[in-house]
Amino acid sequence: MSQEGLAHEAGLDRSYVGRIERGEHNLTFAALVKLCRAMKCDVAALTNGIPAGT
Repeated sequence: MSQEGLAHEAGLDRSYVGRIERGEHNLTFAALVKLCRAMKCDVAALTNGIPAGT
């Protein structure tokens, strides 16, 4: 999936998705949920094992 396609499916701006991908912008939980839905992945599974405070 292209960055543009992912942004479209998630209802996010393509430049925002690009900044997230490059580590230039912090990802909000709401955006994470939208991106996971667009990629058909589970937020809980994706974040499982991440240490607290990371």
